[in-house]
Amino acid sequence: MIEAKGLTKKFGELTAVDAVTFSVAEGEVFGFLGPNGAGKTTTVRMLCCLISKTSGEARIGDYDVSKEQDSIKIRQMIGVVPDNVGLYEPLSAYKNLDLYGRLYGMTEMKRRESIQRYLTMLGLWEKRDVPAGTFSKGMKQKLAIARALIHDPEVLFMDEPTANLDPESAKTVRDFIMELKKEKRTIFLNSHNLDEVEKVCDKIAILNTKLMATGTPAELEGMVGARKVMIGLAQANGAVVESLSKKYPGLTASPDGMTLTFAPKDPEGQIPDIVEAVVRAGGRVRSAAVEGSTLEATYLQLVRRDAS
Repeated sequence: MIEAKGLTKKFGELTAVDAVTFSVAEGEVFGFLGPNGAGKTTTVRMLCCLISKTSGEARIGDYDVSKEQDSIKIRQMIGVVPDNVGLYEPLSAYKNLDLYGRLYGMTEMKRRESIQRYLTMLGLWEKRDVPAGTFSKGMKQKLAIARALIHDPEVLFMDEPTANLDPESAKTVRDFIMELKKEKRTIFLNSHNLDEVEKVCDKIAILNTKLMATGTPAELEGMVGARKVMIGLAQANGAVVESLSKKYPGLTASPDGMTLTFAPKDPEGQIPDIVEAVVRAGGRVRSAAVEGSTLEATYLQLVRRDAS
C-alpha cells in the first residue's frame, strides 16, 4: 500500500531524510520510530504530497507522489492527523467535520452518518455543538482524528497522535487506534513513544535521518540479544538441570541453583511447556518470566551508534 525506495529530502545542505527504503502492506499498522529531528514528519509530508522529494521514489497504492495527477488521487485516499491539529476553532465540532466532508464531496447523509459515528467512538458526540476552540488538547486531538477519517480513507497517517496529551487522553487515542486496527485499516504512525508503538504496530521502522532497522517488534528486540525464560525454583534441584539439558541446549542454573535460564526460539510461546517440563522433572516452580533485550534496548543502541 505504501512503498518508498531511496526516498531523500534535502533542505539546502541539510539532509533531513537520507535514502530511506521501506514498504507498508495493506491493513498493516506501521510504526515510524525515532527521536525528535529524525525526519519522521518530513517523510510523512513527502508521502502525503505536501512537500516534494529531492530524490528517490514513493508510491501510495498505484500512485506516484511525484506526479501531479497522482498526487490529487493520493490526497483523496489518505487521511492525515498532523502534529498541529489546525482546527477551525470558532466552529463547533460537528461543523468542523461537516466542512471537511463537504470538501471531500460527501453527500449530506454520508456526512451525517460519519460525523455521528466518529464523534461517538471518540466520546465527543455530546460536545458536537460546542466550539472547537473551547476544547482541551485531548479533545482537539480526538476531533482531528475524526476529521482525518471523515471521508473513510484507505490510508491514515498519524504524526505523534498522543504527544503532549495527559495519560487519560493518550489512552483514549491508543484505544481508538486499536479499534481502527481491527477494521484492517492501513495506518502509518509517527512516534517516539516506544511503549505506544510496541503495543499497536505490526511492523516498526527506526529512523534517524537514515533508516536504521525494520521489522516486527519481536524481530527488533532480537537484534540486541536473545530473550530468555527465567524459571525461579522454590528450592534448588540439580536433577532438573540434568534431566532437561538435552531437550533444552544451553540450559543453565544460577550459582545457588534457584534460577534456571532457558534460551528457546519463542520465549513467550514456550513458557507453558518449559514450566510443565520443569515440574515433570521434579522442580517446584516459584516464578516464570521472560527477560533480555527489549525494543527500548534496540532503539537506544541503534540511535546512539548512529550518533557516535
